[in-house]
Amino acid sequence: MGSGTVPGRGAELTNTAVIWHPSPNFGPRRDGLTPQFVVLHYTAMEGAEAALERLCDPEAEVSAHYLIGRDGTCWQMVEEDQRAWHAGVGSWMGVEDINSRSIGIELDNRGSEPFGEPLMAALEGLLRGILARWDLPAEAVIGHSDMAPGRKCDPGPRFDWARLVRQGLAASAPDGDAVSDVEEALRAAGYTADASPEARLTAFRMRFAQASAGPVTEAERRILGGLAARSSATILRG
Repeated sequence: MGSGTVPGRGAELTNTAVIWHPSPNFGPRRDGLTPQFVVLHYTAMEGAEAALERLCDPEAEVSAHYLIGRDGTCWQMVEEDQRAWHAGVGSWMGVEDINSRSIGIELDNRGSEPFGEPLMAALEGLLRGILARWDLPAEAVIGHSDMAPGRKCDPGPRFDWARLVRQGLAASAPDGDAVSDVEEALRAAGYTADASPEARLTAFRMRFAQASAGPVTEAERRILGGLAARSSATILRG
């Protein structure tokens, strides 16, 4: 395993140095698809080395394009133009096979703790490069829980989405017209996976209203109205 930036992977567009550590767990993207989304995960393991071992274990049959450790170390396991096995069953913005449509980033965190400065800084640098290379908007960055609500909860309620928003690296929570039909608005906002209404609402709150609980508030209805009004054409291509 060598160190330093990975040649030919857009290192000039990011301040995050990458260590190439190939995983056998990948394949070609299906039907000529290219990345439309970046999916963020947490590892839920005790450390980055354990996660790296699992993501490169052929028997585990899981992988991701990148893994970022707590200290900011970043490993790349799968080329960006290849299909890593990180997302599983789900849907976002009405499309499935998210693995063929996304780049997956695993973050070294158990899900019950804050995400530290070195990790977040490395993530910001990595995201800048990915979004530039694939000409993707900030809205393309989603959580695993967004596309698989109820089945997955990462990167979880402790993840600092607001920080990414301030850097232009994730979608903001827009203020629109308050919606009356929350379930319809959640689907229009992108939450199209097969899940219960409660699971979709929880996923939305982890992303856009982390302090909310109980009945849907007026502020949440306005955020949903703003999200639903955004055209998915800015994200979906072809």
